[in-house]
Amino acid sequence: MNDSFTAVEICAGAGGQVLGLHEAGFTHQLAVELDGNACTTLRHNGLTPVAEGDAADGSVWDPRDYEGVTLLAGGVPCPPFTIAGKQLGAVDERDLFAWAVEQVPVIKPRALLLENVRGLSMPRFAGYRQRILDKLTEYGYVGDWQLLQASDFSVPQLRPRFVLVALKLEDAEYFHWPEPGDFDPAPTVGQALFELMGDWKGADDWKGHADKIAPTIVGGSKKHGGADLGPTRAKRAWAQMHVDAMGLADAPPARDAEFAVGPKLTCDMVEVLQGFAGRYEYSFTGRKTSRYRQIGNAFPPPVAHAVGSAIIDAFHRRGPRRPVVVGEHDPIYKALFNADDFLSASKLTKIAGVEMHTAALERHISMLSKDFTVETVTHGQTTKYKLSGFNGFTGQESHIRHEAFLKNRAKIS
Repeated sequence: MNDSFTAVEICAGAGGQVLGLHEAGFTHQLAVELDGNACTTLRHNGLTPVAEGDAADGSVWDPRDYEGVTLLAGGVPCPPFTIAGKQLGAVDERDLFAWAVEQVPVIKPRALLLENVRGLSMPRFAGYRQRILDKLTEYGYVGDWQLLQASDFSVPQLRPRFVLVALKLEDAEYFHWPEPGDFDPAPTVGQALFELMGDWKGADDWKGHADKIAPTIVGGSKKHGGADLGPTRAKRAWAQMHVDAMGLADAPPARDAEFAVGPKLTCDMVEVLQGFAGRYEYSFTGRKTSRYRQIGNAFPPPVAHAVGSAIIDAFHRRGPRRPVVVGEHDPIYKALFNADDFLSASKLTKIAGVEMHTAALERHISMLSKDFTVETVTHGQTTKYKLSGFNGFTGQESHIRHEAFLKNRAKIS
């Protein structure tokens, strides 16, 4: 069995997934990233050649040059799917998930690994997910989604991520998602950061209060202000652990420092909470706010390490063979996609094999219509539906994504 496993990664950020996959056994041939500060960090750490720019821009890199790499990976932009955002999905100019899947028949990797926020797992995007799985099946791959919590991989932070792994059938039969029980329990914030509090006299007492796993760290974006530890709900959770989440500190607390809430964290502390410390050696370049954004937006290396190792285990046929079942996320979408003509509500639900009242079906069609073009015709009391296209960007030169991306590029991170 060939032990030389190569990777190309798009939307690589500052390198959390690059680092984790490197530790798992992958050698990167290229990492593509839009943000110049993150690119500087990637180059500084020297784990991969870097192409700076929009991953979908043919002048930045050509996927055809990387045909045959073992793994195509990426952390495609989260805002199109985040629960806290507008969930524009396919019509968000930052969405590259569908485009990334279209690179599979071009690059022909042995495996695909894409990660995103928990919002992509919600009912709002059931049709979107179904389209992804169906496309992968068309290209000869078996895709599977899994919601992973960083805290299950010894990372002292909740950070749920929705991860897609796709492999060719002969490998998919041996792929097993990493099990949380195989990893040490995650330390609490107090345990993880105690030594970084220096000679602060209040550290012992503070450690007792900071006795929980950290909420998800939000790196923020160029569009929304400076660095803090997240939205209002997260700030309340931090305050309960005696951490001031309203910004970042330049250094650990002074020996005699006193706080109304608690100390602010430094970038070094956030690195620990994101899983970069300990067994990994990695450094971030830039000023404080830039460093924090890079760290906070990263995929925790231990999670990438675990998933990457599971993929390599499948290549080596480690573990038992399992039956492969492609999940079904949206039978209504599948019924519409496979139909040649308009379907009435009763016929649509019958083909889909689901029982659904008219109002529920209309809500479902409304959700689908955000990512797909769904035509409707009404004759008397009967409304019929037909799926006539996907609204997302898959590489079309005429897509509105190009104009919107150029207009908003300065705000995209």
